[in-house]
Amino acid sequence: MRGSGTTWGAAILATGLAFALAGCAPGAPTPQPTASSSASAGSETAAPAAPELNPQGTATDNLPYFDATNNALIASGGGLDGRSFIDNLVNAGFSKAAMEVTPDRTTVNAQADQIQFSVRINGTCLVGQYGAGEYNSAATAVLGDGRCLIGTTRPIDW
Repeated sequence: MRGSGTTWGAAILATGLAFALAGCAPGAPTPQPTASSSASAGSETAAPAAPELNPQGTATDNLPYFDATNNALIASGGGLDGRSFIDNLVNAGFSKAAMEVTPDRTTVNAQADQIQFSVRINGTCLVGQYGAGEYNSAATAVLGDGRCLIGTTRPIDW
């Protein structure tokens, strides 16, 4: 039985290689680059457009803008606490009423290692996390309770 398993494995490998190499066969059309009508004269590549807030979009649609907004705050060297992130997002056009943020201090009054903040937008969530010099984000579904963050959050009452 051992020999038949080896034969089948070799046959599967050969078939996979045949399919993989089929695209490299001579005579196969080679895709050609096309000129973009938006390219300006004398320019090799156009700079990508800066992301913008899309109030009718989903979290996935707005993630590039959310990230650009948060990364600009981090790069500015300003305050990197929950209030600073929330205020920065409000200044960028996100709705404060749709935001959540975790506490900056732990239950023993030590500085929190990480803070999370979120914005609910059209039934989806933008979630950011900052701590130890690292920023991460995600576009997610709203939780079953209608929130974006799990666990304890603090009131955004300023």
